[in-house]
Amino acid sequence: MFETVLVANRGEIAVRVIRTLRSMGVRSVAVYSDADADARHVREADTAVRIGPAAASESYLSVERLLEAAARTGAQAVHPGYGFLAENAGFARACAEAGLVFIGPPADAIALMGDKIRAKETVRAAGVPVVPGSSGSGLTDEELAGAARGIGMPVLLKPSAGGGGKGMRLVRDVAALADEIAAARREARASFGDDTLLVERWIDRPRHIEIQVLADGHGGVVHLGERECSLQRRHQKVIEEAPSVLLDEETRAAMGEAAVQAARSCGYRGAGTVEFIVPGGDPSSYYFMEMNTRLQVEHPVTELVTGLDLVEWQLRVAAGEPLGFGQDGVTLTGHAVEARICAEDPARGFLPSGGTVLRLREPRGDGVRTDSGLSEGTEVGSLYDPMLSKVIAYGPDRATALRRLRAALAETVTLGVQTNAGFLRRLLAHPAVVSGDMDTGLVEREVENLVSTEVPEEVYEAAAAVRLEALRPAAGGWTDPFSVPDGWRLGGTPKPAAFHLRVTDPVAHTPRGVHTVTGDRVAVTLDGVRHTFHRAADWIGRDGDAWHVRDHDPVAASLTRAGQAGADSLTAPMPGTVTVVKVAVGDEVSAGQSLLVVEAMKMEHVISAPHAGTVTELDVAPGTTVAMDQVLAVIAPVEEETA
Repeated sequence: MFETVLVANRGEIAVRVIRTLRSMGVRSVAVYSDADADARHVREADTAVRIGPAAASESYLSVERLLEAAARTGAQAVHPGYGFLAENAGFARACAEAGLVFIGPPADAIALMGDKIRAKETVRAAGVPVVPGSSGSGLTDEELAGAARGIGMPVLLKPSAGGGGKGMRLVRDVAALADEIAAARREARASFGDDTLLVERWIDRPRHIEIQVLADGHGGVVHLGERECSLQRRHQKVIEEAPSVLLDEETRAAMGEAAVQAARSCGYRGAGTVEFIVPGGDPSSYYFMEMNTRLQVEHPVTELVTGLDLVEWQLRVAAGEPLGFGQDGVTLTGHAVEARICAEDPARGFLPSGGTVLRLREPRGDGVRTDSGLSEGTEVGSLYDPMLSKVIAYGPDRATALRRLRAALAETVTLGVQTNAGFLRRLLAHPAVVSGDMDTGLVEREVENLVSTEVPEEVYEAAAAVRLEALRPAAGGWTDPFSVPDGWRLGGTPKPAAFHLRVTDPVAHTPRGVHTVTGDRVAVTLDGVRHTFHRAADWIGRDGDAWHVRDHDPVAASLTRAGQAGADSLTAPMPGTVTVVKVAVGDEVSAGQSLLVVEAMKMEHVISAPHAGTVTELDVAPGTTVAMDQVLAVIAPVEEETA
């Protein structure tokens, strides 16, 4: 076994890998950018090395700096986690050339399975069923369109080199093929530097089932059962569970054997995942989609139902050990469900959020596990992936696991940064999720019913109670009667204090309930119902939801440039970096014209003109870092001519 392992990643996965290294008595080396100098994974590692500035391209994606850090600390092996360079064949080869063990599959297996077209051809030859689609690499637009017509609509366009839903296009109309192919190529080129596409038959109301495999360097390959990953938004998984309620034992065994054959076909070693698309009405008709040549985000649910530590087995296999057990030695017990906590605001269309974690409470307890990279004081910026943590629940059956996870999400407190925890809790209570009648389009169909843009009155009541409490004089001694916030007026009827507050729109709120403010808790009894909130600075939270309740000065707001400009102002929808500026002061623009692009957490948001007019102010340039709601530009509307 290795003495020292460098963890070439950050956040919750780095913390999780370090935990297993510590339990095995292996020294851990963390790496960090300037943005992560005080991050949790840095503090929990045995030692840490700075590898560059905040930009990932100059730090976490720098092969040279990672290898230098390994050499400086005497590491014998590198664990890549997931994301960044985890599925980079060049990095795996560079590690080997530097005398380091890459804790993952061989570089050739990474390269083969990273090319979706070659991967499909390879597993098809091994007898694994694949989704009907185009064959061969480097197809022209005309050849792709011809393949799509041959398959029959609808079809799915997919980049060969990428994943995560980027560049994927569902096309239902033959007439739209040319435009959609061009758009898919542009996005694939921007995301992966490769615009090679393939086309596959679209399966309506599909379910996403993946099989965890584990292979050693001695010919041993086993599968560890399946995970259901059908709850997705924009092709990104949000909830995962093991096992799936869709599969019976016969189908589970057949899919598991297909996954083992896929792993053997590419000479796989280590932990990996074979992903299948499954028609919900016919689970026996499953098709290979792709293989992820790394540890998956959702690996904890497999660990909980098998009792195996997948990171430990990654290390053991990389160190040359055989698995020591066959397929008969793998048993699945109970049920586990995982929720991904991301820095995003469901009420604002799931735009990335950011800020400082002011108050943190992560659930623990019977059947509950939290994998997290957070601590109070953590700065969540726009440079890296938005996933902050994962909450996982285990139970003897699915109903228990779901119930425990809903309760755990209700206990989750992350004030200072908006997250999706409350949204996920409501999703897990949806009747289709509870019954197991799911598909990959469920979240998108039901999202409006799961996201509330209305701010409950009790939130304003709690925020006003905090402000009212701050005005009360300290107990003991003489009290100036004019400092008591009781609404007393000379010669008039007492008028209760009103507070001008703002979450989205300004509200003037007068407290009318019974309040108790104690430390970081606020209890409000309103109309006979008691509501309890966590609080930190201007943040109020409960049941996984959080609201940033700011003081609002209507006079000051009316005097600001943004207030004067009103609808003429273009503001940043999220904290991020301006990457594209297409106009200059004095330019005339049309309504809906694309003017700027703001990027945050791998998401681009186009800022368009609200109306026709002239650019009168422009306060940003490419590379400018902006805060949420910061004014970027002002468009003076075209004045209508009068007769």
